[in-house]
Amino acid sequence: MSTYTSKPSDFDKRWTLIDADGVVLGRLAVIIANRLRGKHKPTFTPHMDDGDYIVVINAEKVQLTGNKRKDDIFYWHTGFAGGIKGRSKGQILDGKHPERVIEKAVERMVPRGPLGRKVMSNLRVYAGPSHPHEAQQPEILDVAALNTKNKRVA
Repeated sequence: MSTYTSKPSDFDKRWTLIDADGVVLGRLAVIIANRLRGKHKPTFTPHMDDGDYIVVINAEKVQLTGNKRKDDIFYWHTGFAGGIKGRSKGQILDGKHPERVIEKAVERMVPRGPLGRKVMSNLRVYAGPSHPHEAQQPEILDVAALNTKNKRVA
């Protein structure tokens, strides 16, 4: 018996719309990462991009549990001596680009390398409730209804 391997012509890539309003960040990121990879499909092939296109709206309204809003910090280095800088997740969510919190959470859950970069190109995250992907007719996935722990009221 031989192992089944999908070909790119076998893939059925769909568009999915997810509303992040009130949803816990880590649980949302796991669901997005699995759908981007295609692990929810019976034809999952680990070395190929079989996942769906994901559109996330209301990224600015995502919830964090515990003290992560002020204690969890993203660090980066400017390249100069002593140039370590950092911003908390709360500062980023309240700032100019709140969608970056979801993007980084998902990016850290997909493989590193060419496959991970290809998979991440299928993710679109928007801070507000509007998005330019109406023509693709995305299916709505209610992440909050999948599990009671997924939704948190602020």
